[in-house]
Amino acid sequence: MKQLILLFAVLIAVSSCDKTSKKEQEISKIDIPFKVERFDAEFAKATPEDLPKLKANYPFLFSKRISDSVWINRMQDTLQQQLFEEVDKVYHDFGDVELDIEKLFQHLKYYDKTFTAPRVITLTSDVDYRNKTIVTDTIALIALDTYLGADHEFYSGIQKYIVQNMTKSQIVPDLANSYAEKYSFQSQRKTLLDEMVYYGKLLYFKDKMIPFKTDAEKIGYLPEQLAWAQDNESYIWRYFIDKEMLYSTDTGMAGRFIAPAPFSKFYLELDRESPGRLGQFIGWQIVRSYMEHNDVDFMEMLQMEASEIFNNSKYKPRK
Repeated sequence: MKQLILLFAVLIAVSSCDKTSKKEQEISKIDIPFKVERFDAEFAKATPEDLPKLKANYPFLFSKRISDSVWINRMQDTLQQQLFEEVDKVYHDFGDVELDIEKLFQHLKYYDKTFTAPRVITLTSDVDYRNKTIVTDTIALIALDTYLGADHEFYSGIQKYIVQNMTKSQIVPDLANSYAEKYSFQSQRKTLLDEMVYYGKLLYFKDKMIPFKTDAEKIGYLPEQLAWAQDNESYIWRYFIDKEMLYSTDTGMAGRFIAPAPFSKFYLELDRESPGRLGQFIGWQIVRSYMEHNDVDFMEMLQMEASEIFNNSKYKPRK
């Protein structure tokens, strides 16, 4: 009997993999024309005489409240010129990233037939790491000076847990996250569970949209941080249950387990061994469990309330 059950499980797994493979083949054939516009490179090479043309081509990047003299000074500023040089060292050839952006757009088009590729524009932002990517219905902005590499000298004053995601490999996961925020909704985000499930939705969105990225890249963990979260999933969950945290409306919970941080705050000796945002990680596993056990359209799930997802998730942490 055990052998039959094992065989049945293997057959299901093989069938599931086959369906996934066929779906990915179908997605790879979707035609989604777009091009990357290198505003950063254009501005770096521009002279004051080129400014009117730049403003005409990229009007949304030039505030009317800022005079032309400010932009001309920026063109001639030696620190800005150094910034442009460093960006060019890493991104003189943007082809590999562009291919991954195309894959993301193909997946978006597959799941949302109304999706059309935006203008993809690269720029610099004086290392504004809080706004690395910005998307609207028609524009996607990528600040390349926030992806120069975790050990870059420009980032020496930035905390390590932030810098670890200022790498080329995080461009497309960050872009996917910006789209996830556009597609996801919850009327209530008051409890720790609400926040966990909301961020779980964003991460599950990445499962669907960038399956070619690793789980560590999707959540922005180092491989060893992801391994720690996976190895300790049952202990984390037990802690949340034992401390009756799930339905807590204490705003401090988000700072301890949801917001970016060097580590999660259990107030235990192991804290500094843990990665931050473990509440997001657990929320991800809850949403994954919900989608595994329910026949629900993926895009519909993104609009559901946290309680509905959790109550029907049959979530059990791995041991």
